[in-house]
Amino acid sequence: MTRTTSDTTPELDLPTETLPTEDLPVTDLSDLRPDAPILAPVFREFGGRPRFNGPAVTLRVPGHNPLVREVLAQPGEGRVLVVDAGGALDCALLGGELGELAVTGGWAGVIVNGCVRDTSELAQLNLGVRALAAHPRRSGKERLGERDVPVTLAGVTIHPGDAVHADEDGILILPA
Repeated sequence: MTRTTSDTTPELDLPTETLPTEDLPVTDLSDLRPDAPILAPVFREFGGRPRFNGPAVTLRVPGHNPLVREVLAQPGEGRVLVVDAGGALDCALLGGELGELAVTGGWAGVIVNGCVRDTSELAQLNLGVRALAAHPRRSGKERLGERDVPVTLAGVTIHPGDAVHADEDGILILPA
C-alpha cells in the first residue's frame, strides 16, 4: 500500500526491514533510511554496470595491488570490493585484467579510493567500478595491506559485510 505526501511522492507503508533493498534505487533507499551513510560525491563511474550492490569486502592498500588481485581471484558471490588507497592519485590499483578477473569471479563491483586504468576496457565489463580518477601508471607489486578491516572513504566508514548500494545517484551504505 502506498500513500501520497504533499509533494506527490509516493511513500511505502511497509517497515523498511521487509523491503528488498537490493532492488531499490539509492534515492529510494535514502528516503527510506535517512540515517544511512552516503559517500561524498567524489567517485567517478568507470565500469559497464552503473548499478550494483552487495556485501562489502574491505582492503586497505598503500599503492600496491597484489592483495587486490588475490581477493578478486576468490569467488565474489555478488560482493563489492572496497579498496582504500588513502585517496592516492599516483598509480592505478585496478585495470582491465583485474576487472576481467572480478567479472569471472562473480563480483558485483569494486570501489577504489584511488585510481584505475584501462578505462575503455573497464567500461565494457559487466562490473560496477567507482574510483576517484584514472591514471596510466601501474601500482607497486609488493603484497602490502590489510583485509577485512574498517575503511573510511569519502567521509564514511565501511565495515566488512556492510551492504553497499551504488547507482548513478551515489553510493549508500547500510551497516551490517
